Amino acid sequence: MIGRLKGELIEKQPPHLLLDLHGVGYEVEASMNTFFRLPDIGQVVVLHTHFVVREDAQLLYGFIDKKERSLFRSLIKANGVGPKMAISILSGMTTEEFIGCLQREDAAALTRIPGVGKKTAERLIVELKDKLKTFQQDEPADFQLTGTDLPNQAQHSAGCREEAESALVALGYKPVHATKAVVQAEQQLGMNVSTEELIRLALKSMISG
Repeated sequence: MIGRLKGELIEKQPPHLLLDLHGVGYEVEASMNTFFRLPDIGQVVVLHTHFVVREDAQLLYGFIDKKERSLFRSLIKANGVGPKMAISILSGMTTEEFIGCLQREDAAALTRIPGVGKKTAERLIVELKDKLKTFQQDEPADFQLTGTDLPNQAQHSAGCREEAESALVALGYKPVHATKAVVQAEQQLGMNVSTEELIRLALKSMISG
């Protein structure tokens, strides 16, 4: 079991990243909440990981703190929820927002996440609500950006917009909805923004619906 990785961040293509550990590159899939807190390319980062072995693939999921990984592990134990849906949930809302949904029994908010139907949302509330104390324990992240969470000086380009759209599609959103949300986010934020900023605002608009 691979439980933790510490290495140089050499590639970020949401929701995938590549980490270099002594010359070996580890491909990792992460939620957008983790992506928003990653350092710049070339810096060292620590990720808490979960290793999934399937008949057709071996997949590594990375999280900036143990709290998010704990929630991921609880989600994939729930009936009808796999790693892809769990990553979508953790991308669509923060751990605190998800905990809030459980506390309020707000199934409607959960159904705005792609792949989560009414029955699945209600099942998640029933199965996970009794685990709230575990999720609410604060875990310090091994790396946090100081000051602003995102680099605001990244030059926007068509490639940046396409990358944001691809990330949303990978999370399960329909291409037409992803394109519309990214375009609206670009109009609101302006041209001089990063891919992460576009994804963050686009996700917020689709989840708030």
